[in-house]
Amino acid sequence: MSLRLGRAVFADTDLLVMAIVNRTPDSFFDKGASWADGAAMDRVHQVVAEGADIIDIGGVKAGPGDYVSPEEEARRTVPFIAAVRDAYPDIAISVDTWRHEVGRAACSVGADILNDAWGGVDPELAVVAAEFSAAIVCTHTGGAEPRTRPHRVAYDDVMADILARTTALADRASAVGVPREGIIIDPGHDFGKNTWQSLEATGRIGEMVATGWPVLISTSNKDFVGETLDRPVDQRLLGSLASVAVTAYAGARIFRVHAVAETREVLDMVTSILGTREPARTVRGLA
Repeated sequence: MSLRLGRAVFADTDLLVMAIVNRTPDSFFDKGASWADGAAMDRVHQVVAEGADIIDIGGVKAGPGDYVSPEEEARRTVPFIAAVRDAYPDIAISVDTWRHEVGRAACSVGADILNDAWGGVDPELAVVAAEFSAAIVCTHTGGAEPRTRPHRVAYDDVMADILARTTALADRASAVGVPREGIIIDPGHDFGKNTWQSLEATGRIGEMVATGWPVLISTSNKDFVGETLDRPVDQRLLGSLASVAVTAYAGARIFRVHAVAETREVLDMVTSILGTREPARTVRGLA
């Protein structure tokens, strides 16, 4: 199906890059590189120039750490979302939050997508998406509480659990009034999963695609990549790009990443292999 993300509509052959912009002082990858307002806006300018389709703005570190209240999370994200909307009226803006209060404030200043990375723990978030006709990301966490790490988590069939939980969240979002063309599902790599489970989810992503819901992939620099290749967090780009290529070829639609230019190039190559993008030039063997 076509995707409608606020002001932007994308064809079913479009593969989209969602650029991560962290408004936190303690993010796992960039260690607060875009914490300051000026640095954060510089990051936005950079990723737009590199071909980002969506800007994903988050105000709370995903992993354990200092408590961040809803008020503080909104303070970190909402004014910045407004500034990005002023600077780029047509780009899709996402807010990475599981809290409906933050989602409502973000949508009121121009956010188009509620990226719920914690599996519907706050059911009112979908209601907010419906209220603003915003898109929503329905993520699998296996029932984990926000900002917790998995501990000896087990599934009889990890993909069966992913399918059951994400499609239930998607169906509920539709039932409360979220436009179907703005409902996205996410396998939730690392969230409520060990490395084996995240690898299996990656290899079976076609089963999520087969549900008909657009699939978002968020594997950038995650621990399952680091453990698989035995690489620290700043040396996981190649593994991350491999996961993008595999899941893009299998039919995933949106890719949430730190490295925008590199991901855009991988996706351009994949779409050319799939036949939905023309090569930039074709002279070999023709002259």
